[in-house]
Amino acid sequence: MTFVFNGGQLLIHEASLALPSMSVAAAAGADERSIQPVGMLGSRYCHAAWIEGDPAAPEGYVWRGLRSLFGAVDEDLLAVAGRASQIAEWARTHRFCGACGSPMERVRGERCFKCTSCAMTAYPRISPAMMVLIRKGDSYLMAMHVASPSKRFTPLAGFLEAGESIEDAVHREVFEEVGLRVHNLKYFSSQSWPFPHSLMIAFTADYLDGEIRIDAGELSEARWFGPDDEWPERVPHISISSVLVDAHRPRS
Repeated sequence: MTFVFNGGQLLIHEASLALPSMSVAAAAGADERSIQPVGMLGSRYCHAAWIEGDPAAPEGYVWRGLRSLFGAVDEDLLAVAGRASQIAEWARTHRFCGACGSPMERVRGERCFKCTSCAMTAYPRISPAMMVLIRKGDSYLMAMHVASPSKRFTPLAGFLEAGESIEDAVHREVFEEVGLRVHNLKYFSSQSWPFPHSLMIAFTADYLDGEIRIDAGELSEARWFGPDDEWPERVPHISISSVLVDAHRPRS
């Protein structure tokens, strides 16, 4: 079972949404040097491969972004596809050493590349990010992010900085984005988010003090949603954001 990627898009059969065989992957331009082990999907072993340039899809196949497949393919398949996309991108961007420029080679027995000259090692990159839904009485704070493609109100979110704990990041991001202070942080859940290599870690928190003052570079709006307000439209549970919001949505 082969997941073939080009520029973040997956090669998939246009009608059945099935993955290509190795022969189809090869016809699309994947070669043995790009193939990386991924793991199991049920009883089938999976590989990831990447193709550069602007290759045409073989007849009957198309290039599809992973987001466009939410709700269209099995969730287990989509989860492995997300892992495969991160592995493929890691392999593509670590063919050469970032320290000395020499070729890298795969280390036997672990997911690691090692420089053939200076011995620098490189593991798949994972970028942790926090998400938090803030409670004030029976209301919850959500914001519309400037860069949001959906233009929906969602919980606050942001990436960790070097040397930060996840809790430190929650406090910093909340203050930077909306000028509030929070306390009583409680872990909610986490989700791998392969766009391109994030790990979303979600919390709830209680409002402590402050007035909403948005960072216009990050947010276009932020406000409290209470029981009598119209909450953001429900969406399929494809992201931890929608799960977090729905877990606290007023019951009708």
